[in-house]
Formats: sequence, structure tokens, C-alpha cells
Amino acid sequence: MNDTKHIPVLLQEVIEAMQPHSGGLYIDGTLGGGGHAAGILAASGPDGRLLGMDADAEAIARSDERLTAFADRATLVQANFAEIGTQARRHGFTEVDGIILDLGISSDQLDEPDRGFSFQAEGRLDMRLNTQTGISAYEVVNSYEQEELADILFHYGEERQSRRIARAIIANRPISTTTQLAQIIEEAVGGRRGAKLHPATRTFQAIRIYVNDELRSLEDALPQAVDLLRSGGVLTVISFHSLEDRIVKQFMRRESSDCICPPRTPVCQCGHKASLTELYRKGVTPTPAEIEQNPRSRSARLRAARKISSSPSPISV
Repeated sequence: MNDTKHIPVLLQEVIEAMQPHSGGLYIDGTLGGGGHAAGILAASGPDGRLLGMDADAEAIARSDERLTAFADRATLVQANFAEIGTQARRHGFTEVDGIILDLGISSDQLDEPDRGFSFQAEGRLDMRLNTQTGISAYEVVNSYEQEELADILFHYGEERQSRRIARAIIANRPISTTTQLAQIIEEAVGGRRGAKLHPATRTFQAIRIYVNDELRSLEDALPQAVDLLRSGGVLTVISFHSLEDRIVKQFMRRESSDCICPPRTPVCQCGHKASLTELYRKGVTPTPAEIEQNPRSRSARLRAARKISSSPSPISV
């Protein structure tokens, strides 16, 4: 197993929000290259413990190498973070002090052509995080009807040219590789959108999210994560595009409110009680220095919330 190329995004900000300490229990629901897990374990020495999860077996292997120094304090399992509640109970991680969900895909996955996540190098159209289960990008691209494809590109990639791209995909089947798909998209929309965004970016994002059911997994994981936190424990989530961030923001706002009735309801009827206090009202983005060191961090946004025990003031950013 090669050394991981993944650089953990917003690591210091995650540590600041979570405040790991000796004896604490922590969960990393999206291990990736193990960078956030290593930071949390280092900060929670000598006896803080961490449960690390990832749907990708290769990510588990990479993290296992990276976390060798913490081997007796780290439990790693291959599982989607949508199963966070089940896995936590199975491994004795209830009443935890902190949880990190770093959404999206890692540099290691992007830089491995045969995983199919990147259009910049030729590889198989796969895009599955767990390569042993589920449908692949190849099946979606080559068997779905035009309207289905267009809906996927629009809803999961916010792609305005979704219908044009779907027509081009249908017309050029069969499509076997990432570079073939990227070229078809580029020709369909008339070249590059600009220096920073390849015209295939949103399509690849949309297909990946659909194949891995990422948004539903996030919606399932968030309430489970809150249930696992002890009073005063902190949930941190890093997202990389607006669809993920919207889900996280709305969830944290809702769970930070004592009433979620419609605005014009004269008297509260929902009986909802706040379970969280948001730490960063607007979220935190990488500094220019971090973006320079790791350009892939530029679209990241960290949101964090504390399980209510007192009423701490939001950290101003």
C-alpha cells in the first residue's frame, strides 16, 4: 500500500472545535487517508480512543498504516457512515466526545485512475466507494434513459446543460472510460467553461453522488451522530459543494431551534427542543495559505455544533 497523498482539510479548525482530550471517545465516519483521525488521536493522548469508518476498503488499509502509532487506540471498520449508529454501538462508542464527517472523496481516490472519479486520467467508469456492491458509473452512463440521466445531472450536479449532455451521452454509447465521457461532455457544451472548471466537473460529481447515494447517507447519518454525542460533545462536518452544505446547515439550524413550526404559526405546536448549539454560524473556510498548499481544499466549508449541556456563545469568524 502506497503512502497516502491525502492532506486533511481544515484540520486545525476541526481540532479547535472538537477540543480532543485524554480519555475521550471520538468517531471519524469518513477516514479517507486518516489525517483527521491522526490529528484527533494525537490531541487526545495518551488514552483517547477513536472509531474510524470508511466505505472504501483501500481507505481503511491506508489509514491503518497511517495510524500505526495509535494502533491500540484506533478501531477501524469498513462501513458507510450512514451506519454510524450501528457501528458505534457494536464497538462500544456510545456517549462520544466528538464526531468528524469529511464528505466527498479523497486525493487518493481521485489520483487512482481505475476508480473512475477523475476525468483527468483515463480509467474505468466505476466511481463506487465500495467496489464490491451497488451499481457503477458505467451502468448509469450506458443503460439509463435520457430523461433519467438528465435528472441525475441536474439534481446532483446542478448542471444547467443536463439535457444537452444526456443527449450526447445517449448518442455516443457505449462509453467505457473516464476520458471518453469527459470528451463527449466537452464537445456537447462547447468547450471549457473557464480556467478553473472543466465542463465535465458537474457531471462527474453528479454521477458519483448518485452511484454512492451520498446525500441520503448524509441525511441518515446526521441524526444518528447527534444521538451518539454525550452532552457537550461536538459534531463537525466538512462539505465540498452546495448540496451537502445545504443539508448540514439546515439540519444544524433545525436542531439548534426550540421550535420548528412554520413561521406564521401563532403558538408552537411542534414541541421540538433544541439539541445542538452551532459553533460557527456561517461556517469556516480554508485560509489562503491552506488553499495555496492544497488547492483541492478551496471549496471546503466546516460546520460544527455542540450537543447542548450549557449555552456557549458561537465562535466568531
